[in-house]
Amino acid sequence: MGGRGKAGGIRLAKNPEEAEEVATQILSMEIKGLPVRKVLVDEAANIETEIYLGITNDRAARKPVMMASAAGGVEIEQVAAETPEKIIKVHIDPLLGLRDYQARDIAAEIDLPRELWRDFGKIANGLWEAYKNSDANLAEINPLVITADQKLVAVDGKMVLDDNALFRHPTLAEKRDLDIEAAAEIEARKYGLSFIKLDGNIGCMVNGAGLAMTTMDIIKLFGGEPANFLDIGGGASADKVTAAFRIILADPNIKAVLINIFGGITRGDVVAKGILAAIKEVQPKVPMVVRLVGTNAEEGRQLLADADMVTAGTLADAAQKSVAAAKGELK
Repeated sequence: MGGRGKAGGIRLAKNPEEAEEVATQILSMEIKGLPVRKVLVDEAANIETEIYLGITNDRAARKPVMMASAAGGVEIEQVAAETPEKIIKVHIDPLLGLRDYQARDIAAEIDLPRELWRDFGKIANGLWEAYKNSDANLAEINPLVITADQKLVAVDGKMVLDDNALFRHPTLAEKRDLDIEAAAEIEARKYGLSFIKLDGNIGCMVNGAGLAMTTMDIIKLFGGEPANFLDIGGGASADKVTAAFRIILADPNIKAVLINIFGGITRGDVVAKGILAAIKEVQPKVPMVVRLVGTNAEEGRQLLADADMVTAGTLADAAQKSVAAAKGELK
């Protein structure tokens, strides 16, 4: 978590007794709502200058970008907001990687002493390799310091990994910190569901991320508030649908559920049978609205209608019915 220094989570101790006292204090803290579980003990650095060095994704350029600033340290966010010209940016071709001349250019731009350029190049390349090899969205060293004896030391760092790439990194996946995740999101991951909890009262179960985003937008357009983003993927099996229902309905704020399925890969009648089997098992107490289109959609809608389910022919119709259901106005 960023901001540990400002929150008092980084402390200096001069002897083992003081270290024990300080560590005990830190372990009783919460930083940005998260409890401190561990303390890293490291050698103190005699800092003369603080530098920021990081890599992230520049989606507009479709390339990673390395950023550096001579105004590093705890106020780097303020520097970015107030004096962005102090942050040097160099785009990295993902096929070529960070070139030596790019590292030298950055070192020159941040007025790094020339005798430290070689060490800076090694650190910059090491950061690039860490970023690339772990499929990170962000890898940063803050601060990278020049010590009183004129050495470059990476004093602190942070990485943010791409969740969608964790399957390639099982050893990193094992380190996942579940303290910061909602219980429902952890449960959804067990079933291969993409789930994000929101603050509304209309549950959404959709197949396809783009369709799920559109579904939430349409609900808001008609005056409702989506309670979640949930993408069950292409193959909407009965087990997956049942798990999705359980996760959605675990939210006490839910007043209605909108099921929006496009049967491209999956047949509509198969989806309908899966929905009915899941409802029979879960036995929800809130109204359900189903919009089903695509392959064998008519057969699927008929199965749902025969079971007295509320169906809709269009997404707009489904959203209006779900908003009305959440308000207790569905006829």
